[in-house]
Amino acid sequence: MNAEKLTMKLQSALGEAQSLALGRDHQFIDPAHLLVALLDQKGGTVHHLLAQADVKMPQLRNELGRYLDGLPKVSGNDGEVHVSKELAKL
Repeated sequence: MNAEKLTMKLQSALGEAQSLALGRDHQFIDPAHLLVALLDQKGGTVHHLLAQADVKMPQLRNELGRYLDGLPKVSGNDGEVHVSKELAKL
């Protein structure tokens, strides 16, 4: 993935997704990490667009939290996380 071709907002969201994965002791950054980061992004459009599409935001947040809680945790990864195959495809 060439980060130079990404917008500043997406680069920022990927950094937040990485921090979220690290904070949860996940080895990989999953699309769910990125979606949470995009939903939380100040000045971002994802939250607004999903709300316009009548997405039930509290339910989405709960489902994302449950999904992230179910991902495997690793210890001793020295703060290194990788992009998952799913996120790379996305």
